[in-house]
Amino acid sequence: MKNISRKLASLLSRVGIFTGVMLATAAHAVNDLPGGPAVNQLNFAPPVTKIAEQQHWLHWMMLIICTVIFIAVFSVMFYSIWKHRKSVGHKPATFSESVTVEILWTAAPFLIVILMALPATKVLVAQKDTTNADLTVKATGYQWKWGYDYLKGEGEGLSYISTLDSTQRAMSNAGKPEGDNYLLKVDNPLVVPVGKKVRVITTANDVIHAFMVPAFGIKQDAIPGFVRDTWFRAEKTGDFYGQCAELCGKEHAYMPIHVKVLSAEDYSKWVEGEKKKQAAKADDPSKVWTLDDLAKRGEKVYAANCAACHQANGKGAGPIKPVDGSAVVLDADKMKQVAVLLNGQNNGAMPSWKQLSDTEIAAVITYTKNNWSNKTGQIVQPAEVLAARK
Repeated sequence: MKNISRKLASLLSRVGIFTGVMLATAAHAVNDLPGGPAVNQLNFAPPVTKIAEQQHWLHWMMLIICTVIFIAVFSVMFYSIWKHRKSVGHKPATFSESVTVEILWTAAPFLIVILMALPATKVLVAQKDTTNADLTVKATGYQWKWGYDYLKGEGEGLSYISTLDSTQRAMSNAGKPEGDNYLLKVDNPLVVPVGKKVRVITTANDVIHAFMVPAFGIKQDAIPGFVRDTWFRAEKTGDFYGQCAELCGKEHAYMPIHVKVLSAEDYSKWVEGEKKKQAAKADDPSKVWTLDDLAKRGEKVYAANCAACHQANGKGAGPIKPVDGSAVVLDADKMKQVAVLLNGQNNGAMPSWKQLSDTEIAAVITYTKNNWSNKTGQIVQPAEVLAARK
């Protein structure tokens, strides 16, 4: 009876473990993300541009051609080996090479390569034709976020930073991924109109990044000091996702791309709204702020741009130096920290933050100088940052 009880207890224990695993799996079950990755996806992402459709066609055409060649060649080879094997009495032939065969197996691959190269070249040339764009956007890669500047077309003058949503970072830190858009949700997506040719100019501020959106069929390196470009014309509205496709450092996995495609009417409304927001946020660099007001503003800037590396508690992590107790933060010469934010340091390990406004830089410096164990009482005014830029 004791043995039976033990076996029964063991069986129930295993059933309990199996049930727990199944429930845990169900709790973390994910679904296809429209415009993004799908569960058990084996093929390319569903195309929403003509170029992406042509890429799909080329992929299948070449796969089929290569498969047919593979089957034909190996079928002949294995048939010959089996049919002319020594065990059934066949003896090796003594003839030399055949000129006809030599010509055939040289000409046939040549013709096949030409048939594959012609449509591929046509698509490749079309991919690089960025002329006559309706909208031009510059995408700048930063460690580890994207900056978008609308250079030409409707929305010209808009500029903002797109960063991984803070809730995604918290889930990653806790090891509890949730949602179909895990590590793909951003605070400010790139917004474009449907049916318009959008030219994307890519560059980078620190290391090599790559701007890739599979549904559009685009992938273009973003290289510091260089300008590259690509283009797309989305044929349907919706949300489409991509990621930096170049290993760019420890936060590479946290650098998603979210493109929101709107109808022409909705896009015009979005542009109008963003310009109003931008005008409202524009600060007078000559305004004199109090320490409390700057610190409150700086806390938001720090959370959005600095906490990913230096952590919310300012302690840093691994090779990332802490802000809490930092010599440059505690230094009586506050312009040293201003120079770090404007120019970066350590060969780009600490990137330049020139893209932030004078008020934002002044605010985040004031916040770090008066938070955690840093109690310097120092204030940096926007006018001082403006003067340091010159």
